[in-house]
Amino acid sequence: MSSFKIEGGHKLQGEIIPQGAKNEAMQILCACLLTDEKVTIHNLPDILDINNLINLLIGMGVEVERPKRSEITLQAKSINFNYFYLSAYQNTASKLRGSVMMTGPMLARFGKAYMPKPGGDKIGRRRLDTHVIGLQKLGAIFDFNTYEVGVQHGGLKGCYMLLDEASVTGTANIVMAAVMAEGTTTIFNAACEPYLVQLCKMLVSMGAKIEGIGSNLLTITGVKKLHGTEHTLLADMIEVGSFIGMAAMTGSEITIKNAGIAQLGMIPDVFRKLGIQMQYRGDDIYIPAQDRYEVQNFMDGSILTIADAPWPGFTPDLISIVLVVATQAKGTVLIHQKMFESRLFFVDKLIDMGAQIILCDPHRANVIGLDHSHNLRGIRMASPDIRAGVSLLIAALSADGTSIIDNSDQIERGYQYIDKRLNNLGAHIERI
Repeated sequence: MSSFKIEGGHKLQGEIIPQGAKNEAMQILCACLLTDEKVTIHNLPDILDINNLINLLIGMGVEVERPKRSEITLQAKSINFNYFYLSAYQNTASKLRGSVMMTGPMLARFGKAYMPKPGGDKIGRRRLDTHVIGLQKLGAIFDFNTYEVGVQHGGLKGCYMLLDEASVTGTANIVMAAVMAEGTTTIFNAACEPYLVQLCKMLVSMGAKIEGIGSNLLTITGVKKLHGTEHTLLADMIEVGSFIGMAAMTGSEITIKNAGIAQLGMIPDVFRKLGIQMQYRGDDIYIPAQDRYEVQNFMDGSILTIADAPWPGFTPDLISIVLVVATQAKGTVLIHQKMFESRLFFVDKLIDMGAQIILCDPHRANVIGLDHSHNLRGIRMASPDIRAGVSLLIAALSADGTSIIDNSDQIERGYQYIDKRLNNLGAHIERI
């Protein structure tokens, strides 16, 4: 287990380029299983979750060329189904939740699949009902004892379905199955995040027929075969939000290059509600150094509440970042994490650092901002998941003294070369 040693209190300055979008990459990599032709992906993030998924694909028999870390070409001519019963597959698949998205494409093309037990962040119950029910409606047959998945006689058939939740990975899995199902599939209450839009656009470039892209109503007409394509990933909106929060928390002047502003939705506006200033310069975001930032209450004077919601609502992956940034704001914020019941449990570490936070229940935390009247203090702590981990890293960068974050591999599951990139801005982060 690796650790980060962070010397806090240093101002950061300079330019930083966000990596390719992790959540988009997970979907796009799985989509290569839909064709026996080459699929080339650009702007690929070099992070643990993505590299683990690539290793799974290689183990399955997918041919991979990676001339540089940010570019990959995959060709799934055939699949070795015996690989799914090996411990090498079981161990790797259990480390990342995105591996479940291989199920839809494999059912569509091969008529059989193996859905692994979900891995990834330990942030509470993350059920797979949307995946399973949607695929069952298309004709998938699940054996919940062996996790093997097959299809009814005659293959997958298009149908109408109303998703019980607008699950991003669930929608992606169902869409990838439906593009080669016989007939027409209509998906209502579909997720419409930018990354799902990107997946649909890529599938269309491969020959799929999808209408309603960008809305919560998708109509898919199945085709017999898909071909290869090239695809470039968006900038990672979670990294962009993390860098905005980091700049504010440390009082630093930072420019986020090629931020993909058009795909950020309400993310910048939420940070502005915390009093954080920023300017758009083309597709770059400039955050000036601020000694302090003040929370905007609601118009009636009531305390600001920031809650997550399906797109175009505020992404749950930035709730942890907003919470830590609020600890040094002037004012009080109620953070309401609706989607995962354990994601706020990392606040005990912030309290140990000197933050004033009342954890009301597993979903709500009341943050009383310190307004930089005194800094947080460095402590030793462990990263429980990707987003909480980078939030603790931001807290440590702003704190007095030295902090150590154990289990830093969790952070690197989602943020590439994070220590080197931040050290280039003036941070003092050491691997131990």
